[in-house]
Amino acid sequence: MSWVAAVARLRARREPGALVTVATVRGHAPRKAGAKLVVGRTETWGSIGGGNIEAVAIDRAREVIGTPDAEPELMEFALNDKVTGRHGVQCCGGAVSVLLEPLPVVPAVAVFGVGHVGLELARILARQDLDLHLIDTRPDQLAGERLAVLADAVAQVHVHHTPLLPEEVLAELAPGTHVLIMTHDHAEDAALCDAALRTPGLGSIGLIGSAAKWVRFKQRLATEGGHDAAAIDRIKTPIGMTGITGKEPATIAVAVAADLLQTFGQQGS
Repeated sequence: MSWVAAVARLRARREPGALVTVATVRGHAPRKAGAKLVVGRTETWGSIGGGNIEAVAIDRAREVIGTPDAEPELMEFALNDKVTGRHGVQCCGGAVSVLLEPLPVVPAVAVFGVGHVGLELARILARQDLDLHLIDTRPDQLAGERLAVLADAVAQVHVHHTPLLPEEVLAELAPGTHVLIMTHDHAEDAALCDAALRTPGLGSIGLIGSAAKWVRFKQRLATEGGHDAAAIDRIKTPIGMTGITGKEPATIAVAVAADLLQTFGQQGS
């Protein structure tokens, strides 16, 4: 498996890892500069030459995997019989530097409703390194020409057209996914709020709308849904960073994105 495919596999699993690259080689060494090794919690893919270099790099990678705010680091190895490594001697005669780059689990966000605000929000979030799920019951909202503005996204964008029950997507989301509910239909919003509270492991849950809308929703979630006050309070509404005012879709989207990015910083995910 190529290192690119291995990194993609870790991302799909939402598993942290590390990319290890031979940065420089002086003299003789097992691999040339550019050789790569991908390290997961229990698996590795590729090789930077085996022996002590690779074993030490794997040990160090697994020490930093999952460490908050881990930074890339450079490791130096002398390959001669005078240097005894933790995992034995390599006496090729050269010297090698190895770059270790952490591959953290990126945040995941699900936007239910890709209308005016949802699309503007997607445009902003698509510039971030995250997994972005866009869900809508209306096929025209997810048409290729409409979402073409996301073609150069940094994020990995996953589009879900769900004509009948968009709440079924909730069960497919990875643990920790942040959910934003902003569909065109208040009944759909209400069903999504109820389903989100019943879905274990989600991150934050946000609902767009007015105070009057939330009063009705709270009552329905309590009486018809059977949710207690603590559960209902998991839903944040209104959404968006306070202080950013305006009713234009792009302005609302900026406020929501800023609030969400702040949440990522607080939770580390």
